[in-house]
Amino acid sequence: MILQNAFVRLEPLTLAHVDALQEAARDRSTFGLAPVPSDRAEMLAYVSDALADQAARRAVPFAVVRAEEVVGSIRLMNLEWWRWPGGRTLVDGDPRGPDDPPDVVEIGHGWLHPSAQRTAVFTASALLLLVQSFDIWRVHRVTLKTDVRNQRSRTAIGRLGGHFEGILRAHMPSADGRIRDTAMFSIVRGEWPAVRSRLESFLATPHTG
Repeated sequence: MILQNAFVRLEPLTLAHVDALQEAARDRSTFGLAPVPSDRAEMLAYVSDALADQAARRAVPFAVVRAEEVVGSIRLMNLEWWRWPGGRTLVDGDPRGPDDPPDVVEIGHGWLHPSAQRTAVFTASALLLLVQSFDIWRVHRVTLKTDVRNQRSRTAIGRLGGHFEGILRAHMPSADGRIRDTAMFSIVRGEWPAVRSRLESFLATPHTG
């Protein structure tokens, strides 16, 4: 599944992306709180783990490509299939079985080369994943989260339309080896039309991301 628009192409992640992703991650100046691999061995393990999650139906990982250059990675992850009372249904009442798309997803593991940050790339990538989630899979909720100390990421998520839900304390290990508090955000199905319109408006305005 390739997702693309005028700004970016999201390619299904493969081992063939390892070297290009390593190059994209070489400048460490903005990755202090992001779990971005620092060398080829770590990148190989990172991609291999992502592919294992994909095989287990836990994630759908992508390489982010701008103008034929790999500039980062992002994925749909933590896919959830709910157990509905009396059977599985969609929000509109359609029957849904275990082989159908998930009920809830998370957009995560998003990182970009510094040259692609503060450009349209992140907004365009997130819009593609949100369209896939809400319009194609018809999920009920998209989760986004980040280290509570990562103000740049929190601002970016808020700008996408993520609703701040609160902080999970002592939630998980952080990229810098500490125990991380996590800022939780979400977009739910009823909010999607307004969020989509807002993001499309951002992308129609020059020099926004």
